[in-house]
Amino acid sequence: MPSVTLGVDLGGTKVRAALVDAGGSIAWVEERPTEAEKGYEAVVATICGLVSGGLGAHGGHPEAVGVGVAGQVEGRSGRVRSAPNLRWLDVDLAGDLSRALGLPVHVTNDVRAAAWGEWRHGAGEGRADMICLFVGTGVGGGVVCGGRMLEGANNTAGELGHTVLLFGGRKCSCPGRGCLEAYVGGWAIAERAREAAAMDTRRGAALITLAGDAGAVTAKHVAQLAAKGDGFCRALMKQTAEYLATGLAGMVNAFSPSVVVLGGGVVEGNPSLLDEVARSVPSLALAAAARGVLFAKARLGPDSGVVGAAAMARHRLAEP
Repeated sequence: MPSVTLGVDLGGTKVRAALVDAGGSIAWVEERPTEAEKGYEAVVATICGLVSGGLGAHGGHPEAVGVGVAGQVEGRSGRVRSAPNLRWLDVDLAGDLSRALGLPVHVTNDVRAAAWGEWRHGAGEGRADMICLFVGTGVGGGVVCGGRMLEGANNTAGELGHTVLLFGGRKCSCPGRGCLEAYVGGWAIAERAREAAAMDTRRGAALITLAGDAGAVTAKHVAQLAAKGDGFCRALMKQTAEYLATGLAGMVNAFSPSVVVLGGGVVEGNPSLLDEVARSVPSLALAAAARGVLFAKARLGPDSGVVGAAAMARHRLAEP
């Protein structure tokens, strides 16, 4: 079979693994529950089981393994310094997997892996300068400048959801306030919707009815009613688009991309969001920075993480 690498997308609830060729095509893919509550060693065993199962089902031998993990990863060593959803602190994931599998292993942040996937094989393919932003429950992404994915001194570049939109603003999921995520992340949309519905129960009645209770409102409920033309929810999503465009305008000014790629559940669930942002950013950013910028929807969907992790491992293997 053609040369392949194995990509792993490791989240708090599920582990997804795939054999990926040099062109970004998937030869095999499988998911299992993470079961993080069983501890670190059990999660490592689950990953190893997926790798063995994939090789047994498909044959061949991967050159390397790439892992995207929801946490803070230390540069080249692949140590996971913190992964709150997995309840990990300072674990040698790259080393432990490499010893267990007998293969080179590269570990990176999961959203950066997904951004890498979109850059190499998705909506950012062929572009030397890209901002990729995933807007889901949380917000994160990656930045490519001059054909290189930015990593930063502490390997934390790409925490775009925690760029500050408003000093002293809404409380974020991180220790800060006013972050972009605190306005456009799925949890933040739900929080703003619940507050707005409590203040205007008449206009928010349909939303509360759909959710069953004001405290049960989610971003999906808001998107569902907005798509049906509900004025209250459409106003909430219009405001979300304005917040997102404002944050992206600053990023466009800072990085001067040729393409802005947007993905994640909030983008997928609100088809008009991309167009609204694309219309607004040029009027908010510097004219020179925004000139000619393309706004595109992420192409790889749920495969972005495994494709990106595999492609990143292949890239690291080729480095001197």
